[in-house]
Amino acid sequence: MAAQLMNLLKLGGPVAVILVLMSVVATVLALLKQYWFFRNGVGRHREAMAALDLWNAGQRERAAHALASPRNALSRVVAHAFSLIARSKHAYEPAKEDVLRLALDEIREMKKYLRGIEVIAQTAPLLGLLGTVVGMIEAFNRLESSGAAVNPAQLAGGIWTALLATALGLMIAIVFSLVGAWFEAKVERERAVMESLLTSLFARAELDTASS
Repeated sequence: MAAQLMNLLKLGGPVAVILVLMSVVATVLALLKQYWFFRNGVGRHREAMAALDLWNAGQRERAAHALASPRNALSRVVAHAFSLIARSKHAYEPAKEDVLRLALDEIREMKKYLRGIEVIAQTAPLLGLLGTVVGMIEAFNRLESSGAAVNPAQLAGGIWTALLATALGLMIAIVFSLVGAWFEAKVERERAVMESLLTSLFARAELDTASS
């Protein structure tokens, strides 16, 4: 297997080597990001929603205690909102701003390294196209050097380089575009859930203040 890979890289030329290295980097970034998502509980909302139900039921101390050691971004943001609302004296705008700041920091942390995957997915087809151009230049150079006696075998190397680089670039682009879109969808879902819970929480706080 290793020998076949080395043979492909040799035939594909420098561009193929660069593309393979880019795919390795993108794979490492994706695995690290998935591990980070798992460790930080991205997508796990049960803890925060249960605490919010307690809060809305008037059991504020139990709700705050449930999020005393938050295990994910959503729980940290909701716990911070609980703390600020409890300390606010009917003036919730500063609390909203501070909770929004924390939420944006959490979302920014979730998006870290995703840009690298996106750049690789966008750059790979361009490098593949570069490999195609280089391979065709090599093929036509051999054609010119051969003069009248054209040997098709002499053109095979350049054409192989062109096709292999294009195929590698497209495969990397397709795979990591899908991987990047999957991560972005998870981050967007987390952002939407945060927005929904915080809107509900502050709206309830303002209604309670207005009715008291």
